[in-house]
Amino acid sequence: MSELTLLGGQPFTTAMAVAAGLSRGRLRYLRETGVVRHVLHDVYVAASAPDSLWLRARAAALVLPAHAVVSDRCAAWLHGIDVLDLAEQDLIPQLEVVSVAGKERSRRTGIYGGQRDLPGCDVMVVEGVNVTTPIRTACDIACLRGRYRAIATIDAFRRSFGLTEQDFLRMLPRFAKRRGVKQLRELIPLSSDDADSQPESWIRLMIHDEGLPMPAAQVWVEVPGWGRARIENAYEHLRTAVEYDGEEHHTLTADRDHDRDRRAALRDALGWHIIVVRKDGLAAQPRDMWLRELRAKIAERTPATPPKRIYSRGPDDPNYPRRRPRRTG
Repeated sequence: MSELTLLGGQPFTTAMAVAAGLSRGRLRYLRETGVVRHVLHDVYVAASAPDSLWLRARAAALVLPAHAVVSDRCAAWLHGIDVLDLAEQDLIPQLEVVSVAGKERSRRTGIYGGQRDLPGCDVMVVEGVNVTTPIRTACDIACLRGRYRAIATIDAFRRSFGLTEQDFLRMLPRFAKRRGVKQLRELIPLSSDDADSQPESWIRLMIHDEGLPMPAAQVWVEVPGWGRARIENAYEHLRTAVEYDGEEHHTLTADRDHDRDRRAALRDALGWHIIVVRKDGLAAQPRDMWLRELRAKIAERTPATPPKRIYSRGPDDPNYPRRRPRRTG
């Protein structure tokens, strides 16, 4: 391994640098001149390498002991599920790592250390890094984070890894008496493997928390003159839905035009009423407005409860009044 190889973008330790022929003085010079930068204690990387959780996890794998496991939101990220806060998209958070088997938590700079009881079946290796398994990661986040982040995480792991409601229910006994298990237990039956984004999951939970029936996360309908159309958070029998237009997929004019035309076809051909929620609609006041609209539309389109049927009583009814036999003689 040469100095050029070390500067190729992969993290390395002082020992690796020395083995490659770099003296400690040369490594110190590369740091001082900005050619390499510090990632973790005794772990370095070329300054040109972009910072990411992947990079930090690979760096941690070089120096963390075998009992250290990447967990929670950072584990989710390594599994391809992004549940980081918006502010953390630009400022990479500390790597969340837990120590198992009663070992002391890590105190390394750049690592948020903790302790946790983890059986071996809850740990796997991803790119050389010990990481909690998908279902364990989802359950941990669902216990430790707020309800909206929790439901979105469960939905995302169900969709990406084919996890079922039964898979999560089988995990519950292992979380008995743990902080947050009540929330996990509540959200499992409310989860879905059809939600495509976090806001879609949030909206479904907002509707539930308002005391309204839970919509289907996704339905497909055949629209005359248009074709098959997918509808989010829908009440198919009421032809009513709540869809989220996020910035990621609804910024381009072509995307907005497609959604406008699809919704117009659904309205004109089949009578669908679709409430559109955007990012600002998730705040308290605008959320109350579209929830009121949804409540009114559900009430308007729900068939009236038929009156109680009154059946005529006949001879087979034990309460049917029978005539007393006439006396003769």
